[in-house]
Amino acid sequence: MSPTANILSWYNLTSNLYYRYQSSELTHVQRDIFLIGSGQTRFGEWWHMSLQDLVQKAMDTSIENAPCTALDIDMVITANMLGELTNNQAHVGALASALLPHKPPALRIEAACASGSVALHTACAFLESERAETILVLGVEKMTDVSSEQITRALMGASDNEKDQVPGLTFPGIFGLIAKRYMYEYGLKREELNIVSARHHENASKNPNAQFRSPIAPESVETSPLVADPLHMLDCSPISDGAAACILSTKYKSPFQLRASTLANDAVSITDRESITSFSATKEALEKALKEACIRREDIATIEHHDCFSIAAVINMEDLGFADKGKGIECYTKPSSHTFNASGGLKACGHPVGATGIKQLIDVRKQLEHSQSRYGLAHNFGGACATCCVHILEYTV
Repeated sequence: MSPTANILSWYNLTSNLYYRYQSSELTHVQRDIFLIGSGQTRFGEWWHMSLQDLVQKAMDTSIENAPCTALDIDMVITANMLGELTNNQAHVGALASALLPHKPPALRIEAACASGSVALHTACAFLESERAETILVLGVEKMTDVSSEQITRALMGASDNEKDQVPGLTFPGIFGLIAKRYMYEYGLKREELNIVSARHHENASKNPNAQFRSPIAPESVETSPLVADPLHMLDCSPISDGAAACILSTKYKSPFQLRASTLANDAVSITDRESITSFSATKEALEKALKEACIRREDIATIEHHDCFSIAAVINMEDLGFADKGKGIECYTKPSSHTFNASGGLKACGHPVGATGIKQLIDVRKQLEHSQSRYGLAHNFGGACATCCVHILEYTV
């Protein structure tokens, strides 16, 4: 073949690949990934347990529930945001690996409150690249060992230091501003917002792993202490300890197949956003996930979404496409064919930030098995949705 023909052949090949990439026909090598084991601690205030104790408990339970042994685990990916600040413990990946007999390769993922889901996303990349066949994904956080002031400051590491922290904002303050603006733009009433937390507490009353298992009356939300107007204490997810673990595999199979894992990002500070009443990273991650899974939004039966504050739940419903703009509260006030945060969500189940994204996937699995539905979705974000992951799980019985 002549040099000119070689060049033309190469040009045609690369042009075809580029076209397929642009048309999203070729995004990545898709391999079947199965959720084969899972385990978690109850979320709460675990004064008598160390970070390592929580890791061990979740890890052991996930292996006990899996068709593989500990020695079959090729890699450990650990999600943790705050270990250095709350427990004087970094290097959490190696800490988890050392609890297994063969000490497999390990790494730690930090992406604020999205750390758990980004750890799952990272595991998918390793599995699809065939660098591993079976990966234990672990999320852990121990947040109650420090004062409220210390944990508030630590969590603000998920914000923009120069634009958010210097003016003195906290995350309740940031979401208070978001709630104020949303109420102004769409007329959401305070008594309507009360319903979100009340519904999540009612759901958590049926969840043995939830931090708060007592129902609350809607009116008690706005009579709880004011935190950042218009948000009250019962609008906010709690400070929690806990761990959750999943085992993902391309070698071992189960009825639960991970059909999509997507990641999207936005500006860290809300001051750099065109709108603060919608989170573009959620929309982008969701659309990519539906395309990757080759399903429609209507196919999804159960959703675990990131309700770090009650106003976030309302906005999530709209950004995930289950409600029109300004109508997200209707997912909580009107009958729906979908199940939202049956676990109690972050608000009532608890929010040990590194573990949340993994716990959500575990709860989606439980809900699909219980309802015999086919598709479920987990939505997890960090900061004010500066990082967002969406996972779609299929129950294939």
